Amino acid sequence: MTQPVQTILLVEDNEANRNMLVRRLERAGHQVTTAADGETALQIMRKQQPSVVLMDMNLPIMDGWTACREARLDGLIRNIPIIALTAHAMEEDKQ
Repeated sequence: MTQPVQTILLVEDNEANRNMLVRRLERAGHQVTTAADGETALQIMRKQQPSVVLMDMNLPIMDGWTACREARLDGLIRNIPIIALTAHAMEEDKQ
């Protein structure tokens, strides 16, 4: 039985990371759209209604924290799952 294709919005400003993740996700059979900042991500979320968003938290223009807060306040996109991606995994980063 095949798994349904997920439409994924990948929000990542680092081009090398973005390209690597797109290749892996597409190889797994997903459709991937990308954005390099939180503001663009919100626009794409409203227009395309992806199944899930993979959101880098440290982004230019509008960071991932702000984009997530704004998404949760927007009735059109508030229920789209957002998974945070970050290289900051140390205890002091969490604070």
